[in-house]
Amino acid sequence: MLDVKIVNGKIVDIENRRITEGDIGINEGKIAEIGSVSSEAKEVIDAKGNYISPGFVDIHMHEEDFSLTKKQEYDISETMLNMGVTTCVVGNCGNNRQSIDELAGFINEKGNPVNYMSYIGHNYLRNIAGNEDIYKKSTKEQISKMQALAYEAINNGAVGISYGLEYCPGIDTDEAIEITKEIQGRKDLLLAAHYRKDSKFALDAIREMATIGKETEIPFQISHLSSCSAFGNMTEALNLIDDLVKSGIDLSVDAYPYAAFSTFIGSAVFDEGCFELWNKSYDSIMLTEDPFKGVFCDKELFEKARKEYPKMLAVAYVMNEEEIVEALNHPLVMVASDGIYRNHSGHPRGAGTFPRVIGHYVRDKKLMDFYDAIYKMTYMPAKRLNLRKKGLLKEGYDADIVIFNYDTIIDKATFQEPQLKPEGIDHVILNGRLAVKQGNKINNTLGRYYKRGEA
Repeated sequence: MLDVKIVNGKIVDIENRRITEGDIGINEGKIAEIGSVSSEAKEVIDAKGNYISPGFVDIHMHEEDFSLTKKQEYDISETMLNMGVTTCVVGNCGNNRQSIDELAGFINEKGNPVNYMSYIGHNYLRNIAGNEDIYKKSTKEQISKMQALAYEAINNGAVGISYGLEYCPGIDTDEAIEITKEIQGRKDLLLAAHYRKDSKFALDAIREMATIGKETEIPFQISHLSSCSAFGNMTEALNLIDDLVKSGIDLSVDAYPYAAFSTFIGSAVFDEGCFELWNKSYDSIMLTEDPFKGVFCDKELFEKARKEYPKMLAVAYVMNEEEIVEALNHPLVMVASDGIYRNHSGHPRGAGTFPRVIGHYVRDKKLMDFYDAIYKMTYMPAKRLNLRKKGLLKEGYDADIVIFNYDTIIDKATFQEPQLKPEGIDHVILNGRLAVKQGNKINNTLGRYYKRGEA
């Protein structure tokens, strides 16, 4: 007897770019049968003609901060589940919000709304190695310590190393390369980076990331190109990436479907000169937490928040939407949320990215192809992460599945209410068990922590 059977669904076949009507049988966490499934099941889900897709794989987001949640609640993990994400990669932009061991231990003990994997962050390692000054170069001794720590993290199952180059101006290219000394040439790993500088500096930033990838001989993921190059030079950026890939450098890219970015107001991103760079002013910056939740800045408030609330997330409305769409449609670009919250506040991308792509850009605006979009949210990131049994609906693959109503799926999270759950996500199955039923969360502990190579 099957554990779960989904009937009357429209099964999304990504490899053949087609929809087939049929059933899916699930047993022991795996897809056991596809087609006309006659076997009995302990639980039957009537898809009612809705689309059955692989669960979405978010290759770039940011995990809970246990110093805030006190391990008593889930923050971003639940918004991920609500929008059909089943596997996430955390520790991005050079930053682990706590140690990987602490994160993995918590998930192994308590469970999690979604599956997690993690990078080890360079900026995080800098702090451990004793360099807490983001504008200061690391010493040889500190770099040596980071080499050892990175090697240890990789041996313990980290996906690879992430960099936050813009967040830490003291990092030079040599340091970024040198910390990989013990792992260079490893094709089973992945490096990822938040670029050095955006807007008119974007092309130089892309060249630097390509240099790191070339010199380390490790596949490289350019993080959220949407917030790097959607300032009038996206076409040039994508053409440059194409040329670099043709030269033999292993690069891929992710982007999110919003024309505003979000990060900590006290970070180096907002250092002097940022508004001239973006051709914007203080009033393009919205603060996201009390006592200034939803308030747009003037010079006085901007400087006050930078000084007194440096860890508050801010939203910067500074990018061009048409260039976001251009990035999302490029064959090297996959969809990722870059979601991050503090105390349930932040940017709606952490709750709306994947439904927004389908509902807004595919269905309503007809700016993206349906099969391309689903591929960019499932099998493409799964392949990049070397997930052997995720990202497709095939017999023997993990039963990570989302069922959505194509006619109604849409993001509902806003910049004022950034964690509102989307519409049209009917069911989510995680590791073969039902996590969301008829749009309501029924189990938020089915997720696992995966070491590299375990999934």
